[in-house]
Amino acid sequence: MTQSYPLERAADLPLWRRPMTLLFVMAALMPVAFATWSALLNNFVIEAAHFDGQDIGWLHFVREIPGFLAIGVIAIIIFIREQVVGLVSLVLLGVATALTGFFPSLGGILTLTMLSSIGFHYYETVNQSLQLQWLPKERAPQILGRLLAVGSAATGVAYVLIVMTWKAFDLSYSSVYMVAGGVTAAGALFCLIAYPVFESPHPQVKKMVLKRRYWLYYALQFMAGARRQIFVVFAGFMMVEKFGYEVHELTSLYLLNLAANMVLAPVFGHAVARFGERRTLMFEYAGLIGVFLAYGGVYYFGWGVLVAAALYVIDHMFFALALALKTYFQKIADPQDIAPTAAVAFTINHIAAVGLPPVLGFMWMISPVSVFVMAAAMAGGSFVLALLIPRHPEKGNETVFAKFRPAAAE
Repeated sequence: MTQSYPLERAADLPLWRRPMTLLFVMAALMPVAFATWSALLNNFVIEAAHFDGQDIGWLHFVREIPGFLAIGVIAIIIFIREQVVGLVSLVLLGVATALTGFFPSLGGILTLTMLSSIGFHYYETVNQSLQLQWLPKERAPQILGRLLAVGSAATGVAYVLIVMTWKAFDLSYSSVYMVAGGVTAAGALFCLIAYPVFESPHPQVKKMVLKRRYWLYYALQFMAGARRQIFVVFAGFMMVEKFGYEVHELTSLYLLNLAANMVLAPVFGHAVARFGERRTLMFEYAGLIGVFLAYGGVYYFGWGVLVAAALYVIDHMFFALALALKTYFQKIADPQDIAPTAAVAFTINHIAAVGLPPVLGFMWMISPVSVFVMAAAMAGGSFVLALLIPRHPEKGNETVFAKFRPAAAE
């Protein structure tokens, strides 16, 4: 890592060394390890470690603990720059992913899941902060959409390689995990060496920030974490357990998701810029209510695998609209609050994510339908909260109730 460099002078650097380029490089590196880990996970734990619904619940409980502890980033950035923390976290994610296939047991998988999750969640916390600090507000939705598209493209490359080579070359879990994790770790190490540390014009507060005027953002983050956890844990698990999807079949489904995201993510960014965060999030949550209820119908009414696969793709598309939550916060936040609030928000997002998997694992064993009905209810709660976002959010106009709040209130 070279010396620090003022962000306002970044335009003097070669294009490949600018902060915007670094954001795109990191957006491409992270999914190589994480998407590969996710694509193989359900088959790996069922075939190699013989997991059941309760075991998968515990795995995701462990996976979400670092997200719950993301607030620890605030202590780390007192001593280490955010950019460095993010890249070191990517290295950890890559190394842990590379080792996963060599430990096909409950204890081994949980241990490496914890390590990779620390890398993933600390990277995501810092990355969100850097995006909101480095991107201009007027262009943030469009650029965030492009970053999503780049991440989807990188994930797509990983998925295509898995689909094309898994059966053709009779690959093992350990070899695929090793290659994917190694690419992410090596790329992150290169970025540590090749890029200067960019200095934001707004030094970040290095202590926990909880402000009353951010309450709606906190509430939306909590609900997002709860319903996201149900999708992450059980949607893919359902495809393997109920419909017998193999690795290359499930990865093909992921590819459909990626193709849709590559096309639609930039469109979503423009939609947020045009229609605003309130309408965009309301549309997302209304769609998720219908999707989760339909998931329940797959089990209760015996709808076929094609319906389940279509719902999986639609579900994933709706979640991409969550970029509106980032731009909502960017508009209402004090610039110096972005890093500490990103850490606090990640912790709030993971409160339910840590507590839900074991409970839902037991519910899944009794009634899978009840799990998806609960997810629909959570999406409904998010829809109600989205109604409280003003048409033009900004500092002093954080919610539709802001005009009734005393001017000095924080």
